[in-house]
Amino acid sequence: MSEQEDYKNAKSIYDFTVKDIKGNEVSLEKYKGHVCIIVNVASKCGLTNSNYAELNELYDQYGESKGLRILAFPCNQFANEESGNNEQICEFVAKKNVKFDLFDKVNVNGSNAHPLWNYLKYKQGGVLGTFIKWNFTKFLIDKEGQVVERFSPTTKPKDMIPSLEKLF
Repeated sequence: MSEQEDYKNAKSIYDFTVKDIKGNEVSLEKYKGHVCIIVNVASKCGLTNSNYAELNELYDQYGESKGLRILAFPCNQFANEESGNNEQICEFVAKKNVKFDLFDKVNVNGSNAHPLWNYLKYKQGGVLGTFIKWNFTKFLIDKEGQVVERFSPTTKPKDMIPSLEKLF
C-alpha cells in the first residue's frame, strides 16, 4: 500500500517522509522529542506578513530554549498565492529572516494532497470539514509526534502560546 493510501494507519508524523525546499528527502523522525507546528504557507496572502513575523518570534523565543520546531509547507491551492518556484520561495523567506524549516511546495487538499497533510486533517478535522480552508492553517504536534490541536488561518501564531506551553 502506498503512503498516499496508508496515512490512516500512521502512528505519528514520524511515519512520513517529506522533501525539503531543496528537494532532499527528510524523515520526520528527525523531529522526535520536539514540539512542532506544521503550517501551510504562502508568499502573497493577506495573512503572510503577520504569520511569518509571529512564527519567527515563536521560533526565536522557543526554538533553542524549548526545542520548538516549525515546519512550513508552501502551498499554491488558495487564490494562486504561492505561485513561485522553490528558488523564488527561498528568496522570499530570506527577506523575512525565516530560520525555521521550509519544505517543498505541496497540495494540502484534493486527490494529490501530500499524505502528511491527509494525516493531519484525518487526526484533527476542521469546524466545517476536514479540508484545509486557507493558507496558514496550523497544526500543533506533541513530543511524541501526535497531532494535538488545529488552529485556523486567522489564529495568530502568538495566540498558540498557551497550548505550546502545555506541551514543553
